[in-house]
Amino acid sequence: MTEQFSTPALEIKSTGNGNVAEAFDEFMHSFEAFRQHNDDRLKQIEKRANADVLTHDKVERINHSLDEQKRIIDHMLLKKARPALDTGVSPLLSLEHKNAFDNYVRRGDEHGVRSIEAKAMSIGSAPDGGYLVPPELERDIGTRLALISPIRALATVRQVSSSVLKKPFSVEGPAVGWVGETDARPQTEASKLTELQFQTMELYAMPAATSSLLDDAAVDVEQWISAEVETAFAEQEGQAFINGDGINRPKGFLSYDSVPESEWSWGKLGGLSTGVTGAFPAADASDILLDTIYALKAGYRQNASWVMNRKTQAAVRKLKDNDGNYLWTPPAAPGQQASLLGFRLTEAEGMPDISSKTAAIAFGDFARGYLVVDRTGVRVLRDPYSAKPYVLFYTTKRVGGGVQDFDAIKLLKFAA
Repeated sequence: MTEQFSTPALEIKSTGNGNVAEAFDEFMHSFEAFRQHNDDRLKQIEKRANADVLTHDKVERINHSLDEQKRIIDHMLLKKARPALDTGVSPLLSLEHKNAFDNYVRRGDEHGVRSIEAKAMSIGSAPDGGYLVPPELERDIGTRLALISPIRALATVRQVSSSVLKKPFSVEGPAVGWVGETDARPQTEASKLTELQFQTMELYAMPAATSSLLDDAAVDVEQWISAEVETAFAEQEGQAFINGDGINRPKGFLSYDSVPESEWSWGKLGGLSTGVTGAFPAADASDILLDTIYALKAGYRQNASWVMNRKTQAAVRKLKDNDGNYLWTPPAAPGQQASLLGFRLTEAEGMPDISSKTAAIAFGDFARGYLVVDRTGVRVLRDPYSAKPYVLFYTTKRVGGGVQDFDAIKLLKFAA
Protein backbone atom coordinates (compact mmCIF):
# COMPACT_ATOMS: atom_id res chain seq x y z
CA MET A 1 0.00 0.00 0.00
CA THR A 2 1.45 3.34 -1.05
CA GLU A 3 1.76 5.94 1.68
CA GLN A 4 0.06 9.22 0.86
CA PHE A 5 1.78 12.51 1.61
CA SER A 6 0.64 16.08 1.25
CA THR A 7 2.46 19.32 1.94
CA PRO A 8 0.96 21.91 4.27
CA ALA A 9 -1.45 24.13 2.38
CA LEU A 10 -0.39 27.47 3.78
CA GLU A 11 -1.59 29.29 0.68
CA ILE A 12 -5.19 28.43 1.52
CA LYS A 13 -5.07 29.21 5.24
CA SER A 14 -2.86 32.26 5.41
CA THR A 15 -3.72 34.44 2.47
CA GLY A 16 -7.31 34.62 3.50
CA ASN A 17 -6.94 36.11 6.97
CA GLY A 18 -3.44 37.63 6.71
CA ASN A 19 -2.43 36.24 10.13
CA VAL A 20 1.36 36.37 10.03
CA ALA A 21 1.79 34.60 13.39
CA GLU A 22 -0.38 31.69 12.25
CA ALA A 23 1.51 31.48 8.96
CA PHE A 24 4.83 31.43 10.82
CA ASP A 25 3.62 28.62 13.10
CA GLU A 26 2.74 26.56 10.04
CA PHE A 27 6.15 27.32 8.56
CA MET A 28 7.90 26.02 11.69
CA HIS A 29 5.65 22.94 11.72
CA SER A 30 6.68 22.22 8.12
CA PHE A 31 10.34 22.63 9.00
CA GLU A 32 10.05 20.05 11.79
CA ALA A 33 8.48 17.64 9.30
CA PHE A 34 11.28 18.41 6.86
CA ARG A 35 13.97 17.61 9.44
CA GLN A 36 12.31 14.33 10.36
CA HIS A 37 11.99 13.08 6.77
CA ASN A 38 15.41 14.37 5.75
CA ASP A 39 16.96 12.49 8.68
CA ASP A 40 15.24 9.35 7.41
CA ARG A 41 16.63 10.02 3.92
CA LEU A 42 20.18 10.39 5.22
CA LYS A 43 19.93 7.20 7.27
CA GLN A 44 18.74 5.30 4.22
CA ILE A 45 21.66 6.66 2.20
CA GLU A 46 24.08 5.46 4.89
CA LYS A 47 22.58 1.95 4.83
CA ARG A 48 21.90 1.44 1.12
CA ALA A 49 23.94 4.16 -0.67
CA ASN A 50 20.70 5.73 -1.86
CA ALA A 51 17.39 6.84 -0.39
CA ASP A 52 13.95 5.33 -0.83
CA VAL A 53 12.11 7.08 -3.68
CA LEU A 54 9.12 7.85 -1.48
CA THR A 55 11.28 9.38 1.27
CA HIS A 56 13.20 11.47 -1.27
CA ASP A 57 9.90 12.68 -2.72
CA LYS A 58 8.64 13.65 0.74
CA VAL A 59 11.75 15.71 1.45
CA GLU A 60 11.57 17.53 -1.88
CA ARG A 61 7.87 18.32 -1.44
CA ILE A 62 8.33 19.72 2.06
CA ASN A 63 11.41 21.64 0.92
CA HIS A 64 9.37 23.23 -1.87
CA SER A 65 6.55 23.92 0.58
CA LEU A 66 8.96 25.69 2.94
CA ASP A 67 10.06 27.98 0.13
CA GLU A 68 6.47 28.77 -0.79
CA GLN A 69 5.49 29.40 2.82
CA LYS A 70 8.44 31.73 3.36
CA ARG A 71 7.52 33.61 0.17
CA ILE A 72 3.95 34.09 1.39
CA ILE A 73 5.09 35.26 4.84
CA ASP A 74 7.44 37.77 3.20
CA HIS A 75 4.59 38.99 1.00
CA MET A 76 2.27 39.38 3.98
CA LEU A 77 4.90 41.33 5.94
CA LEU A 78 5.58 43.55 2.95
CA LYS A 79 1.89 44.23 2.54
CA LYS A 80 1.66 45.28 6.18
CA ALA A 81 4.72 47.56 5.94
CA ARG A 82 3.81 51.22 6.02
CA PRO A 83 6.67 53.72 5.63
CA ALA A 84 6.84 56.83 7.80
CA LEU A 85 5.81 60.06 6.12
CA ASP A 86 7.95 62.40 8.22
CA THR A 87 9.89 64.13 5.42
CA GLY A 88 11.05 67.27 7.17
CA VAL A 89 9.00 69.35 4.73
CA SER A 90 6.56 71.99 5.90
CA PRO A 91 3.11 70.32 6.26
CA LEU A 92 1.40 73.17 4.41
CA LEU A 93 3.88 73.10 1.51
CA SER A 94 3.74 69.31 1.44
CA LEU A 95 -0.06 69.31 1.28
CA GLU A 96 0.02 72.00 -1.41
CA HIS A 97 2.48 69.91 -3.43
CA LYS A 98 0.33 66.82 -2.99
CA ASN A 99 -2.80 68.58 -4.22
CA ALA A 100 -0.96 70.20 -7.13
CA PHE A 101 0.56 66.86 -8.15
CA ASP A 102 -2.87 65.23 -7.94
CA ASN A 103 -4.29 67.88 -10.30
CA TYR A 104 -1.39 67.33 -12.70
CA VAL A 105 -1.87 63.55 -12.77
CA ARG A 106 -5.65 63.64 -13.06
CA ARG A 107 -6.16 66.60 -15.40
CA GLY A 108 -2.76 67.61 -16.73
CA ASP A 109 -2.91 70.95 -14.88
CA GLU A 110 0.74 72.03 -14.68
CA HIS A 111 0.25 75.42 -13.07
CA GLY A 112 0.23 74.14 -9.49
CA VAL A 113 3.30 71.91 -9.63
CA ARG A 114 5.22 74.50 -11.62
CA SER A 115 4.66 77.18 -8.98
CA ILE A 116 5.40 74.77 -6.10
CA GLU A 117 8.70 73.67 -7.58
CA ALA A 118 9.62 77.27 -8.28
CA LYS A 119 9.09 77.99 -4.57
CA ALA A 120 11.33 75.06 -3.68
CA MET A 121 13.97 76.32 -6.14
CA SER A 122 14.16 72.91 -7.79
CA ILE A 123 15.88 72.52 -11.13
CA GLY A 124 15.37 70.27 -14.12
CA SER A 125 11.60 69.99 -13.67
CA ALA A 126 10.33 71.61 -16.86
CA PRO A 127 7.31 70.07 -18.64
CA ASP A 128 9.55 68.16 -21.06
CA GLY A 129 11.44 66.60 -18.17
CA GLY A 130 8.50 65.80 -15.90
CA TYR A 131 7.74 66.97 -12.38
CA LEU A 132 9.12 65.80 -9.08
CA VAL A 133 6.67 63.64 -7.20
CA PRO A 134 5.65 64.81 -3.70
CA PRO A 135 8.18 63.87 -0.98
CA GLU A 136 5.74 61.42 0.59
CA LEU A 137 5.51 59.41 -2.61
CA GLU A 138 9.24 59.44 -3.19
CA ARG A 139 9.82 58.17 0.36
CA ASP A 140 7.12 55.54 -0.21
CA ILE A 141 8.79 54.10 -3.29
CA GLY A 142 12.24 54.19 -1.74
CA THR A 143 11.16 52.37 1.40
CA ARG A 144 9.39 49.63 -0.46
CA LEU A 145 12.34 49.15 -2.76
CA ALA A 146 14.47 48.50 0.31
CA LEU A 147 11.99 45.84 1.40
CA ILE A 148 11.68 44.19 -2.02
CA SER A 149 15.21 44.58 -3.40
CA PRO A 150 17.45 42.48 -1.10
CA ILE A 151 20.81 43.92 -2.16
CA ARG A 152 19.60 47.50 -1.66
CA ALA A 153 18.58 46.51 1.88
CA LEU A 154 22.06 45.12 2.59
CA ALA A 155 24.18 47.71 0.80
CA THR A 156 25.14 51.27 1.71
CA VAL A 157 22.83 53.77 -0.01
CA ARG A 158 23.95 57.30 -0.87
CA GLN A 159 21.78 60.18 -2.11
CA VAL A 160 23.48 62.47 -4.63
CA SER A 161 22.41 65.56 -6.56
CA SER A 162 24.75 65.02 -9.53
CA SER A 163 24.98 62.23 -12.08
CA VAL A 164 28.28 60.78 -10.79
CA LEU A 165 29.55 59.99 -7.31
CA LYS A 166 33.34 59.98 -7.00
CA LYS A 167 34.63 58.22 -3.94
CA PRO A 168 38.28 57.95 -2.81
CA PHE A 169 39.30 54.68 -1.19
CA SER A 170 42.48 53.92 0.71
CA VAL A 171 43.89 50.74 -0.77
CA GLU A 172 46.95 50.74 1.51
CA GLY A 173 47.65 52.77 4.64
CA PRO A 174 50.92 54.54 5.34
CA ALA A 175 54.00 52.45 5.97
CA VAL A 176 55.08 52.17 9.62
CA GLY A 177 58.07 50.74 11.42
CA TRP A 178 59.69 50.16 14.79
CA VAL A 179 62.70 52.26 15.82
CA GLY A 180 64.93 52.65 18.82
CA GLU A 181 64.95 55.75 20.99
CA THR A 182 67.91 57.34 19.24
CA ASP A 183 67.55 55.73 15.79
CA ALA A 184 66.94 57.80 12.66
CA ARG A 185 63.37 58.10 11.43
CA PRO A 186 63.44 57.57 7.66
CA GLN A 187 60.48 58.82 5.64
CA THR A 188 57.80 56.20 5.06
CA GLU A 189 55.68 55.63 2.00
CA ALA A 190 52.41 57.56 1.81
CA SER A 191 48.94 56.03 1.70
CA LYS A 192 47.80 54.66 -1.64
CA LEU A 193 44.44 56.01 -2.73
CA THR A 194 42.22 55.03 -5.64
CA GLU A 195 39.17 56.84 -6.98
CA LEU A 196 35.97 54.92 -7.56
CA GLN A 197 33.27 56.41 -9.78
CA PHE A 198 29.60 55.44 -9.62
CA GLN A 199 27.46 56.67 -12.52
CA THR A 200 23.71 56.98 -12.01
CA MET A 201 21.58 55.47 -14.78
CA GLU A 202 17.94 56.07 -15.61
CA LEU A 203 15.42 53.48 -14.49
CA TYR A 204 11.90 53.96 -15.78
CA ALA A 205 8.38 52.57 -15.71
CA MET A 206 5.36 53.68 -17.71
CA PRO A 207 2.05 52.70 -16.08
CA ALA A 208 -1.11 53.54 -18.03
CA ALA A 209 -4.54 54.58 -16.82
CA THR A 210 -7.86 55.44 -18.44
CA SER A 211 -9.36 58.89 -18.11
CA SER A 212 -12.31 57.42 -16.20
CA LEU A 213 -9.94 55.97 -13.59
CA LEU A 214 -8.27 59.34 -13.11
CA ASP A 215 -11.66 61.08 -12.87
CA ASP A 216 -12.70 58.77 -10.03
CA ALA A 217 -12.12 60.77 -6.85
CA ALA A 218 -12.06 57.56 -4.80
CA VAL A 219 -8.77 56.48 -6.43
CA ASP A 220 -5.61 57.46 -4.55
CA VAL A 221 -3.46 58.46 -7.53
CA GLU A 222 -0.21 58.63 -5.58
CA GLN A 223 -0.73 55.18 -4.09
CA TRP A 224 -1.60 53.81 -7.52
CA ILE A 225 1.58 55.12 -9.13
CA SER A 226 3.65 53.83 -6.21
CA ALA A 227 2.12 50.36 -6.46
CA GLU A 228 2.62 50.25 -10.22
CA VAL A 229 6.28 51.17 -10.28
CA GLU A 230 7.67 49.74 -7.04
CA THR A 231 7.73 46.11 -8.19
CA ALA A 232 9.04 46.98 -11.65
CA PHE A 233 11.82 49.12 -10.20
CA ALA A 234 12.72 46.55 -7.54
CA GLU A 235 12.99 43.66 -10.01
CA GLN A 236 15.22 45.63 -12.35
CA GLU A 237 17.36 46.93 -9.49
CA GLY A 238 17.70 43.52 -7.87
CA GLN A 239 18.99 42.00 -11.11
CA ALA A 240 21.34 44.90 -11.87
CA PHE A 241 22.95 45.01 -8.41
CA ILE A 242 23.91 41.35 -8.89
CA ASN A 243 24.45 40.83 -12.64
CA GLY A 244 24.41 44.31 -14.20
CA ASP A 245 27.20 44.96 -16.73
CA GLY A 246 27.57 48.65 -15.89
CA ILE A 247 26.34 49.75 -19.34
CA ASN A 248 23.25 51.95 -18.85
CA ARG A 249 22.68 50.19 -15.53
CA PRO A 250 24.51 49.59 -12.23
CA LYS A 251 27.40 47.13 -12.21
CA GLY A 252 26.54 44.00 -10.26
CA PHE A 253 29.07 42.39 -7.96
CA LEU A 254 29.05 39.16 -10.01
CA SER A 255 30.15 41.13 -13.08
CA TYR A 256 33.54 41.96 -11.60
CA ASP A 257 36.51 39.71 -12.26
CA SER A 258 36.79 36.93 -9.68
CA VAL A 259 39.89 34.96 -8.76
CA PRO A 260 40.84 32.27 -6.23
CA GLU A 261 41.28 33.75 -2.78
CA SER A 262 45.02 33.00 -2.87
CA GLU A 263 45.37 35.24 -5.95
CA TRP A 264 43.20 38.11 -4.73
CA SER A 265 44.14 41.68 -5.63
CA TRP A 266 42.34 45.02 -5.49
CA GLY A 267 39.72 45.38 -8.23
CA LYS A 268 38.75 41.70 -8.16
CA LEU A 269 36.57 39.55 -5.92
CA GLY A 270 38.17 36.59 -4.22
CA GLY A 271 36.47 33.29 -3.73
CA LEU A 272 36.63 29.56 -3.18
CA SER A 273 35.47 26.49 -5.09
CA THR A 274 33.54 23.48 -3.82
CA GLY A 275 35.89 21.06 -5.60
CA VAL A 276 32.94 19.43 -7.37
CA THR A 277 31.49 20.71 -10.63
CA GLY A 278 27.91 21.87 -10.09
CA ALA A 279 27.49 20.46 -6.58
CA PHE A 280 28.58 20.44 -2.95
CA PRO A 281 31.15 17.82 -1.92
CA ALA A 282 29.55 14.49 -1.14
CA ALA A 283 31.24 14.42 2.29
CA ASP A 284 31.87 17.25 4.75
CA ALA A 285 29.98 19.81 2.69
CA SER A 286 29.95 22.12 5.70
CA ASP A 287 33.73 22.52 5.50
CA ILE A 288 33.65 24.59 2.31
CA LEU A 289 31.06 26.92 3.85
CA LEU A 290 33.26 27.36 6.92
CA ASP A 291 36.23 28.07 4.68
CA THR A 292 34.18 30.75 2.92
CA ILE A 293 33.35 32.38 6.24
CA TYR A 294 36.96 32.53 7.34
CA ALA A 295 38.18 33.75 3.97
CA LEU A 296 36.62 37.03 5.10
CA LYS A 297 38.63 39.19 7.48
CA ALA A 298 37.33 39.44 11.04
CA GLY A 299 36.34 43.09 10.69
CA TYR A 300 33.97 42.21 7.85
CA ARG A 301 32.49 39.09 9.45
CA GLN A 302 30.72 41.07 12.18
CA ASN A 303 28.07 42.29 9.73
CA ALA A 304 28.32 39.55 7.10
CA SER A 305 25.42 37.91 5.25
CA TRP A 306 24.96 34.97 2.92
CA VAL A 307 23.28 35.78 -0.39
CA MET A 308 21.74 33.05 -2.57
CA ASN A 309 18.50 32.26 -4.37
CA ARG A 310 15.71 29.95 -3.18
CA LYS A 311 16.91 26.86 -5.06
CA THR A 312 20.37 27.14 -3.55
CA GLN A 313 18.87 27.65 -0.11
CA ALA A 314 16.80 24.49 -0.61
CA ALA A 315 20.03 22.56 -1.21
CA VAL A 316 21.76 24.15 1.79
CA ARG A 317 18.80 23.36 4.03
CA LYS A 318 19.59 19.64 3.76
CA LEU A 319 23.20 19.93 4.95
CA LYS A 320 24.46 18.89 8.39
CA ASP A 321 27.74 19.39 10.22
CA ASN A 322 29.92 16.55 11.50
CA ASP A 323 27.89 16.41 14.71
CA GLY A 324 24.61 15.89 12.88
CA ASN A 325 23.30 19.45 13.40
CA TYR A 326 21.58 21.24 10.55
CA LEU A 327 23.58 24.15 9.17
CA TRP A 328 20.43 26.09 8.20
CA THR A 329 18.42 27.61 11.05
CA PRO A 330 14.87 28.91 10.54
CA PRO A 331 13.99 32.51 11.48
CA ALA A 332 13.23 33.01 15.16
CA ALA A 333 10.13 35.14 14.51
CA PRO A 334 8.05 36.53 11.64
CA GLY A 335 9.93 39.22 9.75
CA GLN A 336 13.35 37.88 10.70
CA GLN A 337 15.75 36.03 8.43
CA ALA A 338 16.97 32.47 8.43
CA SER A 339 20.63 31.92 9.23
CA LEU A 340 23.38 29.67 7.98
CA LEU A 341 26.19 28.78 10.38
CA GLY A 342 25.20 31.71 12.56
CA PHE A 343 25.14 34.35 9.81
CA ARG A 344 21.92 35.74 8.37
CA LEU A 345 20.81 34.44 4.99
CA THR A 346 19.26 36.75 2.38
CA GLU A 347 17.34 35.42 -0.60
CA ALA A 348 18.12 37.17 -3.89
CA GLU A 349 16.50 35.67 -6.96
CA GLY A 350 19.07 37.34 -9.21
CA MET A 351 21.71 34.92 -7.92
CA PRO A 352 22.39 31.98 -10.28
CA ASP A 353 21.33 28.41 -9.58
CA ILE A 354 23.88 25.79 -8.61
CA SER A 355 25.41 24.58 -11.86
CA SER A 356 28.78 24.12 -13.50
CA LYS A 357 31.27 26.82 -12.41
CA THR A 358 28.62 29.31 -11.22
CA ALA A 359 29.12 31.54 -8.18
CA ALA A 360 25.77 30.62 -6.66
CA ILE A 361 26.65 31.82 -3.15
CA ALA A 362 28.10 35.14 -1.99
CA PHE A 363 29.20 35.95 1.54
CA GLY A 364 30.33 39.25 2.93
CA ASP A 365 29.66 42.61 4.52
CA PHE A 366 27.60 44.15 1.75
CA ALA A 367 27.19 47.46 3.61
CA ARG A 368 30.94 47.97 3.22
CA GLY A 369 31.31 46.03 0.00
CA TYR A 370 28.56 47.41 -2.25
CA LEU A 371 27.34 50.99 -2.79
CA VAL A 372 23.96 52.02 -4.19
CA VAL A 373 23.79 55.59 -5.47
CA ASP A 374 20.39 57.30 -5.79
CA ARG A 375 20.02 60.64 -7.52
CA THR A 376 17.52 62.68 -5.55
CA GLY A 377 14.00 62.77 -6.93
CA VAL A 378 11.51 60.49 -8.68
CA ARG A 379 9.93 62.22 -11.69
CA VAL A 380 6.64 61.74 -13.47
CA LEU A 381 5.80 62.98 -16.99
CA ARG A 382 2.14 62.80 -17.98
CA ASP A 383 1.55 61.72 -21.59
CA PRO A 384 -2.11 61.76 -22.71
CA TYR A 385 -1.27 61.56 -26.44
CA SER A 386 0.91 58.54 -27.26
CA ALA A 387 -1.50 55.73 -26.35
CA LYS A 388 -5.04 57.13 -26.55
CA PRO A 389 -7.42 56.55 -24.82
CA TYR A 390 -4.88 55.75 -22.09
CA VAL A 391 -2.86 58.29 -20.18
CA LEU A 392 0.75 57.21 -19.71
CA PHE A 393 2.86 58.22 -16.71
CA TYR A 394 6.53 58.11 -17.60
CA THR A 395 8.06 57.61 -14.14
CA THR A 396 11.84 57.78 -13.79
CA LYS A 397 14.55 57.66 -11.16
CA ARG A 398 18.32 57.60 -11.51
CA VAL A 399 20.27 54.92 -9.70
CA GLY A 400 23.75 53.47 -9.88
CA GLY A 401 25.81 50.96 -7.99
CA GLY A 402 29.03 49.02 -7.78
CA VAL A 403 31.56 47.38 -5.51
CA GLN A 404 33.32 49.87 -3.25
CA ASP A 405 35.45 47.48 -1.18
CA PHE A 406 36.70 44.41 -3.04
CA ASP A 407 37.87 42.75 0.16
CA ALA A 408 34.40 42.70 1.76
CA ILE A 409 32.66 40.13 -0.49
CA LYS A 410 33.65 36.51 -1.19
CA LEU A 411 32.16 34.14 -3.76
CA LEU A 412 31.64 30.38 -3.61
CA LYS A 413 31.85 28.71 -7.01
CA PHE A 414 30.56 25.24 -7.73
CA ALA A 415 33.57 24.09 -9.69
CA ALA A 416 36.34 21.54 -9.45
